Amino acid sequence: MNRQELFDIAHGWFDSKGWIPFPFQIQTWNAFLQGKHGLLNAPTGSGKTYALWIPIMLDYIKKNPNYKKKHTPGLKAIWITPLRALSIEIKQAAERAANDLETGLTVGIRTGDTSTAERSRQKTKMPDLLITTPESLQLMLASKGYDKIFKDCTTMVIDEWHELLGTKRGVQTELGLSRLKAIAPKMRIWGISATIGNLNQALEVLLGPESDTFENSILIKAHINKKIKVISIIPEKMDTYPWRGHMGLHLIDEVAKIIKASRTTLVFTNVRAQCEIWFQALLEKYPEFAGDMAMHHGSISRETRQWVEQAIRDEQLKAVICTSSLDLGVDFAPVETVIQIGGPKGVARFLQRAGRSGHRPGQESVIYFLATHAMELIEASALKKAVKETVVEDRVPYLNSWDVLVQYLVTLAVSDGFYPDTIYKEIKNTFCYQAMTEDNWAWVLNFITKGSQSLEAYDEYKKVEIEEDGRFVVNSKTVALRHRMQMGTIVGDAVMNVKFLGGGYIGSIEEWFVSKLHPGDVFIFAGRKLELYRTKNMEVLVRKASPSAKAQHASWMGGRMTLSAQMSELVRQELYAANTDVMSPELRALLPVFKRQRKESIVPDADEFLIETFKTREGYHTIFYPFEGRFVHEALASLMAYRISLLMPITFSLAYNDYGFELLSDQYVDIQQVLDNNLFIPQYLHHDLQNSLNATEMARRKFRDISVIAGLVFTGYPGKVVKTKHLQSGSQLIFEVFRDYEPDNLLLQQAYRETFEHQLEEGRLILALERIQSHKIRWMPCEKPTPFSFPIITDRLREKLSSETLAERIKKMTANYMK
Repeated sequence: MNRQELFDIAHGWFDSKGWIPFPFQIQTWNAFLQGKHGLLNAPTGSGKTYALWIPIMLDYIKKNPNYKKKHTPGLKAIWITPLRALSIEIKQAAERAANDLETGLTVGIRTGDTSTAERSRQKTKMPDLLITTPESLQLMLASKGYDKIFKDCTTMVIDEWHELLGTKRGVQTELGLSRLKAIAPKMRIWGISATIGNLNQALEVLLGPESDTFENSILIKAHINKKIKVISIIPEKMDTYPWRGHMGLHLIDEVAKIIKASRTTLVFTNVRAQCEIWFQALLEKYPEFAGDMAMHHGSISRETRQWVEQAIRDEQLKAVICTSSLDLGVDFAPVETVIQIGGPKGVARFLQRAGRSGHRPGQESVIYFLATHAMELIEASALKKAVKETVVEDRVPYLNSWDVLVQYLVTLAVSDGFYPDTIYKEIKNTFCYQAMTEDNWAWVLNFITKGSQSLEAYDEYKKVEIEEDGRFVVNSKTVALRHRMQMGTIVGDAVMNVKFLGGGYIGSIEEWFVSKLHPGDVFIFAGRKLELYRTKNMEVLVRKASPSAKAQHASWMGGRMTLSAQMSELVRQELYAANTDVMSPELRALLPVFKRQRKESIVPDADEFLIETFKTREGYHTIFYPFEGRFVHEALASLMAYRISLLMPITFSLAYNDYGFELLSDQYVDIQQVLDNNLFIPQYLHHDLQNSLNATEMARRKFRDISVIAGLVFTGYPGKVVKTKHLQSGSQLIFEVFRDYEPDNLLLQQAYRETFEHQLEEGRLILALERIQSHKIRWMPCEKPTPFSFPIITDRLREKLSSETLAERIKKMTANYMK
């Protein structure tokens, strides 16, 4: 069958559905059938799934001209998705095409949700097309005779590649691909990516920089002008002194109005606690939403989440309050409107969420932006511009993740074993390990067989044995079992399952939150008031609490997001525009805030850097405004405090948000003297950060995750999970041993490197300092706090006060400052 005949089949199927294929779909079919590898960049809801399922099926038809009568069994294509929630939809799309084209191809799913019975069936008879996750692929590589399963596989598709890139799951995928390329050399590798800035690098990471695959590859961009309409919800009355505490709930009536006017609305919050609070608040104020509104976040039980997803498709729900758990690919045609509560902190995330509405080619997406406090309107204005100019973040890939490599090698040793020379060549061809030296490789092999030089005395770290023929294998059944149970690179806080006393699983919450509760305490979770009965074996047993009981909301760690580098740049540009006549409606709404700010201080220009100082009853405040995002400010605050303390004996308490940071002290700081001593020089940054931040403590926390991934500590068997504090103390002990006796240990070095590169964003810090240095420093001694400083001050108060007391205190402060 020639290409034209194959294309006729595809076009015929599209016609039968009343569709017309996009140019990018045809281009992808063409490239695929020519045997190319590639990366397809297309917006959400543009038909990218069929851009690859169709040519996979056409390729099968071409190789089996008698396909309607005789089916050739065996695994032909693997589709990797980062989210289990997407697998059902991808399966439905594949089955629709496979059945209509009468190919006889079977489609299966293998994720953490797949039943044991289904997995056993797959062992004896693999589906033709398999949808799986990076973790499940690694588990398949840990089974005996895996090469027989994969040897005839013709295609590997990695969906939502932008979500995996820049994470250790992405590294895990790179390693899996390096093995499969060797087993099935004719296999085509394709990635699908939506919003991402560094597309060429994304392709290079996917295929490996040196490989032949990279030579024979193509980057396809879908030139679809996706219309996105961004509408800011602007409050009628603007707080002159903005603060972040009310979660945007003062605009609840506006949100209810939008929900009532739309067929289906997704309301995105940034964190799970905010999701719970908004759901509860809407239900209390608008009881008529009961039954028409649901909640969706990662800690709610799978059954509930799947029910919610289906109910959206069936148009049974008017509104869903959700977190990033609904960010990706789930195809909801009925969603008419999206509301984003609070700044999403990144352009890519915002575009992804906007794309949930009008999820059909050619349809307009509508997203409302609700600022939780006045300053976030600057973010709203910046996002509008970003959407217009499609400015999107880069994803920075990981390099030399030794913990993931250690886990991968033990995986291979658990299955059929491996020969080091063969595997070394494969791994050297990946992006992550391209700079690995033979010494590094020797260290890693030594680590899995002897447990590194400082742990050689302990047998539990000697996991892999070397056979006479030089093959590395795991012979111990206990080691193999423990390894299979702990595979994966997502390391979070220990989670505990929440169950009703009479049975019935509700979801999971983090151990640290439960540890603060006593039996009889009431908390709100998954939209219900629950009373804690007791905790047992990592299970939280609860019963329904009385509706009138006083309750606290469940909360999660890692709740605070930070502005991305691109978003910070956009926010600064918008802020500088406040000094011009060209202002967006959002900036115009902020005029009362800017007016007050100018009365007390200034609104900085593009070539100015603002520092404000004032005295209150709390002490002497010094506030810096880099507008670089929370994490960068956290590091900068410590750095500035350290550098100032070198000039004078002084102690500070620190506070920061996305716009700036504060140093608070009980003694006066002479800013001019400090500025004369090169406060902002990028030189010595690494040294000063190490001294100022207690980098060892941060690296120690980072090392816990690394030691779990590398299998140095065991997280426990099902139902008998090791408590976080025990994991922490176990990994801390190993950290101390490595630090004192083996400072060149690769895992120890990785803990420090990840702390500086990923947590403290050292590269961004250097750029921020260079930018500040080139600007004119405007030091403004103020009489009282300014509108810009107010969110930072109130953020610090929040740590000490309950929300009611905080609101009262802020009211008094505002009245006082307005005098």
